[in-house]
Amino acid sequence: MIEAILPLGVASVDTFDDPPGASLCPEEEALVDQAVEKRRREFTTGRWAAREAMTRLGRPPAALLRGPRGEPRWPTGLVGSITHCKGYRAAVVAETSVLATVGIDAEPDEPIPGDVFAAVSLPAERERNARLRLTHPGVSWDRLLFSAKESVYKAWYPLMGRWLDFEEADVTIDPAGGTFSARLLVPGPRLRGRELTGFTGRWLARKGLVLTAIAVDGG
Repeated sequence: MIEAILPLGVASVDTFDDPPGASLCPEEEALVDQAVEKRRREFTTGRWAAREAMTRLGRPPAALLRGPRGEPRWPTGLVGSITHCKGYRAAVVAETSVLATVGIDAEPDEPIPGDVFAAVSLPAERERNARLRLTHPGVSWDRLLFSAKESVYKAWYPLMGRWLDFEEADVTIDPAGGTFSARLLVPGPRLRGRELTGFTGRWLARKGLVLTAIAVDGG
């Protein structure tokens, strides 16, 4: 399902359950040896999906260890992103010659508590989302905004190597076009000699889920 909002040249694998044959590399086992079973299943399926995606690119499958903020450490020459939520797991991988960075997120298409939404959104975003709820009912726009911000962070971090707070990006959702834009409110990374001031992405609401994806061209 995630492939519907990704550009050509990106390998993706997703699943609505945890395949019985999914397993971890020995180096990854230590990362979840103290985790509860639910977390272990999510982690295992995410890594399995990532290796399946590597294979689709013609790359050998490799262990994915953690970086300083828990992010997957991709093999040289690859960028990727992993997401999981209740009933869904996905991983995407691309060559660095194709994409400079990629970020995906999946969430259940259901409201989030008001206090949580207030903590992850800007006043202007809350105003726009209130209008979306009135004019385009049927999608949990609050949850979609949260998902878009998660994808923004996942695309941002490999380029900058530091945290991006929720209030440091202003996200606008296009309900008709299935797209969103994120305007960075802090200095962004430099790509090809120019500062990146924001991201654009695509979204999808289907099968009780909202999915978001950002892919920044690497050419």
